[in-house]
Amino acid sequence: MELTFLGTGAGRPSRLRNVTSMALTLPQPRCAVWLFDCGEATQHQLMSTALKLSKIEAVFITHLHGDHINGLPGLLSTRSYHSGSGQLRLFGPQGIREYLDAVFGLTGTHLDYELIVSELQEGIIYEDDDFSVDAQQLNHRVPCWGFRVAEKDKPGTLDAVKARSLGVPFGPLLGRLKNGEDVVNPAGQLVRSLDVSGPELKGRIVTILGDTVPCGGVERLAQGADLLVHEATFQGDMAEKAAAYGHSTTLQAAQAASESGVKRLFMTHISSRYREEDIPQLIEEARSVFPESYVGYDLLTVPIPRRGEAPPQSVV
Repeated sequence: MELTFLGTGAGRPSRLRNVTSMALTLPQPRCAVWLFDCGEATQHQLMSTALKLSKIEAVFITHLHGDHINGLPGLLSTRSYHSGSGQLRLFGPQGIREYLDAVFGLTGTHLDYELIVSELQEGIIYEDDDFSVDAQQLNHRVPCWGFRVAEKDKPGTLDAVKARSLGVPFGPLLGRLKNGEDVVNPAGQLVRSLDVSGPELKGRIVTILGDTVPCGGVERLAQGADLLVHEATFQGDMAEKAAAYGHSTTLQAAQAASESGVKRLFMTHISSRYREEDIPQLIEEARSVFPESYVGYDLLTVPIPRRGEAPPQSVV
């Protein structure tokens, strides 16, 4: 599993930072892509990566400000020209259906795949055999949401040799053991999955927030996350200005990460007032509160290992 930042700037694109979007690539064998926000030129950013439009199976929109949604109609339209593009699910705030209906109606756009649009409500908005997604409201100038993607725990790796020594033949019984079920071998003896499997593989948690001032929704979504993506539009001493515009500072993002017990924090939605030479200072002040703080930059891909796996290389 890995997260690719497609746009990390705030408000408007700049020479080094496009507006907000990020892509979560799900682990093998699924390898699907979930897109979070879709600012202007997101599909152009995708062209600079190995990610394919046809692999995007879901899009999650945090709010309807232009720097988070203006690239969506074009991306959805272009996806029709990519072979293998199947059904796509779109989750967004109330009004997203009306927005797309208006744009597609006025431009005569027709999609060659099924688009399922769901307007957000608090709680679990999506669940399958591998993942669940929880949505909670944040506190911004317009209705805005954050998302908690939780991978489900999986049984540990099956020791097939040990299972064979306990009388389990190759075939369906081994498959059931691998899936965490206990079985009875042909001799009538119970063989427990726990006895022939390694430690359970704990699911990973990725929390991606829209624009917000500090609020209760942040804590609920971020609790215990392996990776937290939190906006940090302004530096730490600009809390008053941040609040006036419905945004957070580096110190507020770091405080949320510390209080929520996350493993790593990546700050994004960086104001264009900050040049690249200013970024080390933003990182330093966040790390004064939460040491595992980083600033995302465009086209950065961040691996998200399972707990107990080797940690990724440090990202500055």
